[in-house]
Amino acid sequence: MGEVKKQIPLRLSPKLYEQIAAWADDEFRSINGQIEYLLTECVRQRIKSGKHLPKKRMKAERRLPIS
Repeated sequence: MGEVKKQIPLRLSPKLYEQIAAWADDEFRSINGQIEYLLTECVRQRIKSGKHLPKKRMKAERRLPIS
């Protein structure tokens, strides 16, 4: 069985929502999929830059599907 994903409430301005929706449509993703993709890319870049999260969060960081 696959890993269970954490659900979180997220509030976006209507303008930001529309921009993400258009971007998701361009890349054939759902809006949720696009947001998850963007967040994953941001975390990947943060790790690559050498910035570290507090030790408490390092376990969660290692579980990210980042190749």
